[in-house]
Amino acid sequence: MATTTAKVIDAIGTGRRKTSVARVRVRPGDGKLLINKRSLEEYFPIDQDRNFVLAPLDYCEIRDKVDVVIRVHGGGNTGQSGACMQGIARALLRFDSDLEEKLREKQFLTRDARMKERKKPGLHGARRGTQFSKR
Repeated sequence: MATTTAKVIDAIGTGRRKTSVARVRVRPGDGKLLINKRSLEEYFPIDQDRNFVLAPLDYCEIRDKVDVVIRVHGGGNTGQSGACMQGIARALLRFDSDLEEKLREKQFLTRDARMKERKKPGLHGARRGTQFSKR
């Protein structure tokens, strides 16, 4: 005799920005958001980063209907908040496919391809050369 148990529907999305990677889980809930086992305000003290993370949830008007759990590593604040934003958008797409048009409209699903330019041989950085000496 098999017993049936109700499964919690988890939608998973991965976001990337610069050198940061965010793994995001979205499940039905009441609006809790945890980043690396900390609250949003504790993890991102700057308003700009907080708004960036919450943008897909606010734009789709689904912020109070889902719980979000994020594991993010690598990079700095801006890269991590951008990775979280893309990860949330991708997880929302799996959670509710009707949101795709809204998410694409604001480019939440598009990967920001800007990366740090590599250092070239013979130069001090990516483009900075040596100081000119007359003698």
